[in-house]
Amino acid sequence: MTVKFHLNGKPVSADVDPSTPILWTLRDSLGMTGTKFGCGMALCGACTVHLNGQAIRSCITPVSAAEGQKISTIEAQSADSVGKAVEDAWVRNDVAQCGYCQSGQIMSAVALLKGNRAPTDADIDAAMAGNICRCGTYARIRAAIHDAAKTLAA
Repeated sequence: MTVKFHLNGKPVSADVDPSTPILWTLRDSLGMTGTKFGCGMALCGACTVHLNGQAIRSCITPVSAAEGQKISTIEAQSADSVGKAVEDAWVRNDVAQCGYCQSGQIMSAVALLKGNRAPTDADIDAAMAGNICRCGTYARIRAAIHDAAKTLAA
């Protein structure tokens, strides 16, 4: 079956089984490898993408859910003002260590800041709770989100 949707602002189609997770459609069929596979059970957040602006776990969401919808991945974030602010804050705050989880972390942070430009620590903790960082950079992630919020407010 051919599934059609918008990927990072451009129309795309993928000839895949409709039950194929969005993650594998992105990576294997469309060559978008910035979205990572972590656990395959929506527990770690490494596979986070935006579906119509909402952060979702692409490892368990079937591509049929994206039919006619809009998906945004880490590859498009630097072209978005909120995404750019988050990526820049990530660098300024030296967030990444191994970096494996960072695309999912950034996608969750962008979704948070698009809905809440002045998040509290509790807001950040709630929004980021489903994203696991094995390196334990949670304090730097929180600092970077606050930093990006300040940049966006200026």
